[in-house]
Amino acid sequence: MKIRLVAFDLDGTLLDDEKRLPRENLEALQEAAGQGVVCVPATGRIVSAIPPVVRQLPFVRYFIVTNGAAIYDAREDRLLLRADIPLELALDCCRYMAGFPFVYDCYQNERGWMNRAFYENLEPFFVTEPRMLELIRQTRTPVEDLYETLKARGEPVQKLQMFFRPDQMEQRADQLRALPERFPQLCATSSVSNNIEINSVHAGKGKALHALCGHLGIDPRETVAFGDGSNDLELLEMAGLGVAMSNAQEPVLRIAGAVAGNNNEGGLGKMLRALMTE
Repeated sequence: MKIRLVAFDLDGTLLDDEKRLPRENLEALQEAAGQGVVCVPATGRIVSAIPPVVRQLPFVRYFIVTNGAAIYDAREDRLLLRADIPLELALDCCRYMAGFPFVYDCYQNERGWMNRAFYENLEPFFVTEPRMLELIRQTRTPVEDLYETLKARGEPVQKLQMFFRPDQMEQRADQLRALPERFPQLCATSSVSNNIEINSVHAGKGKALHALCGHLGIDPRETVAFGDGSNDLELLEMAGLGVAMSNAQEPVLRIAGAVAGNNNEGGLGKMLRALMTE
């Protein structure tokens, strides 16, 4: 298989559980880039929330961010694509989420916003995801009322998120089913064990990959994609070869064309090297 572009999720895929970049992954990507392969992080994060160890890689120019709601060109410091949630729809969703005992927030114009009452009481929601708690605190701006803040700013939203306590996993499963039924213009996915990520149906890592391939003149069949969460399903399905990590969620493992090793063991790098030598 000829590989011209490799796209990869960050959390649970490129990065280990401590949010570090394993040496095997770094070296494999360096070698691929040296052979002219375009290397593209594809994440649910906004650009500013991407770890510097990834954001500052000299061979990475393009980033698929917020689950494909945007493509960022680092060289030109501009967005090539936007697929935001219209403001009124985002406000309607905020009203809906306010009726439940969950924490929720949003990304808008590359900034994270969260109700102050949530921001100051996050610990019970991240008992099993301490690294995520640290990230939330670093990337969210607390406001008195998220709904009123968004209404006053008057701009569309990149992504909404819900977070659940360990004792709320059944409610999380219910919401994954209910949200698309209640809001057919939105899609609900997940990247970590305690969240739901809400995007426009016009967003998606796979749609962004296809758009980026068109921009670069690359046949999508000449791409490889790595992922582990349900927000990676479309990405793996769109790529010429979709690779699931061995630690991936079961739906991702079912649709993958290949399975790489664990994210804590440099599984992405080992698989990429094997593919490059075929």
